[in-house]
Amino acid sequence: MRFTLLICTFIAMACQPKSNQMVAQKNSNSKIETIEKSESEWRAELNDAEFRVLRKAGTERAFSGDLWDHKGDGVYTCRGCQLPLFDSKTKFKSGTGWPSYYKPFNDVNVGEDTDYKIGYARTEVHCARCGGHLGHVFNDGPEPTGLRYCINSVSLDFVERDSVPSLINSGQE
Repeated sequence: MRFTLLICTFIAMACQPKSNQMVAQKNSNSKIETIEKSESEWRAELNDAEFRVLRKAGTERAFSGDLWDHKGDGVYTCRGCQLPLFDSKTKFKSGTGWPSYYKPFNDVNVGEDTDYKIGYARTEVHCARCGGHLGHVFNDGPEPTGLRYCINSVSLDFVERDSVPSLINSGQE
């Protein structure tokens, strides 16, 4: 009976959606000023797929996003708030079907949290400014970091390198 109760409690905890307010609190010690919007404000700004991934921690199907095989030179930004998240110079082909990077544009721009959504602990990554779900980070990436940031395309926008100087200033302050 105790075992059954323990299992039921674990399943219930794993299925609970994570609040974006909790995400913003985790980043309170960073230099990034957080954005807080209501669910209806986010719904008005994002399409259904973007809302499901960024605000409800969903996942797009592998190989379905517009950026998984993108090869442009520039910076990948948060689709929810345009904070610079990853430089194209750190992108690599992981074979997973999602854009993969070995390090963030700036460490304070990407926050981390533990995710038990599929029954075991994974490190979820989210935008430090708006709390939008990006994907997960794994310890099986290439040198120099050994990390693989596996990110949903729908969470990202791409900005060409020649448009980046003003973006860099907004992302590092």
